[in-house]
Amino acid sequence: MKSTTINKSEIKKFNKLAAEWWNPEGSFKPLHKFNPTRIKYIKEKIINYFNIKNNNLPLKKIKILDVGCGGGLISVPMKRLGANVVGIDASLKNIKVAKTYSKKNNLNIKYICSSPEKLKIKDKFDVILMLEIVEHVDDVEIFIRESSKFLKKNGLIFLATLNKTLKSYIFAIVGAEYILRWLPIGTHDWEKFVKPDDLITIAKKSKLDQVDISGLKFNPLINKWDLSNDRSVNYIATFKKN
Repeated sequence: MKSTTINKSEIKKFNKLAAEWWNPEGSFKPLHKFNPTRIKYIKEKIINYFNIKNNNLPLKKIKILDVGCGGGLISVPMKRLGANVVGIDASLKNIKVAKTYSKKNNLNIKYICSSPEKLKIKDKFDVILMLEIVEHVDDVEIFIRESSKFLKKNGLIFLATLNKTLKSYIFAIVGAEYILRWLPIGTHDWEKFVKPDDLITIAKKSKLDQVDISGLKFNPLINKWDLSNDRSVNYIATFKKN
């Protein structure tokens, strides 16, 4: 068995881009674009699942672990919705950027430089986020299994990634990297993309049951991402721990 899920070449790649995390027109522009849709999806699923009534800070009693948090693009809005957030990332540069941003904005988020299999905390969480990360790790099965160990019974896991289809190769790599230059060339490796059925199979091995899988689709006419039935490129999935 592999002792780590860390892919050193991926860490090196993201280390080079770390300073750009909070630049909405930089290398992470696509994440900034579809962040509002991801946040809305996650917030609504949590509120409905946990039957939350507080409208001002709806996630106030929710403990969240953001795995592969990068510079904190999801950790920050989750904290602003009231959640108690811990973010982990294997890139020290990413963690430094996340800490700096949170400190500057007076947000109490705990950031740790670690992969899930090396994380040394005793906490259990209501929600675990793994967004746009499984396509960058060395072993998806180990990554999900080790992350899910920190999830409370009946807790929720959110996974967002890219489907392994011809369309995803054309749109996410040829289109986004080479033609539109939304992302630096080499950001994605199509071989690491994960089909929804494969993700469900892997999740089941970690005693995670599917709750929902929705597509994320970009509408160029309004320059906006939205939820869709089309899961052929980007998709986001919800699982619960049985």
